[in-house]
Amino acid sequence: MKYFLVKSGEMSKKESSPRIIVFSTPSCGWCRKLKSYLREKGFRFRDVDISKDEKAVQDVMRKTGQTGVPVTLINNRPIIGFNRAEIDRALKIH
Repeated sequence: MKYFLVKSGEMSKKESSPRIIVFSTPSCGWCRKLKSYLREKGFRFRDVDISKDEKAVQDVMRKTGQTGVPVTLINNRPIIGFNRAEIDRALKIH
């Protein structure tokens, strides 16, 4: 199904949904806040627990040079931490 943003987070069937991957750990408070924010805005995402996936740790390091979480990839664009302004920009939330 294809969507596009109509206004402030509402989506219509013209533009495809963004591909969102969140690299996180269960003990990370900012990770929980980030995932809650994405759910609240109606976005689906893949959650990768790097504490259980060594390959994911290597992927995050290769793409961002970071070992901390959360790291979010939105259409392959990395966003470090819970940077709401950058996330909103990448997801075209106004």
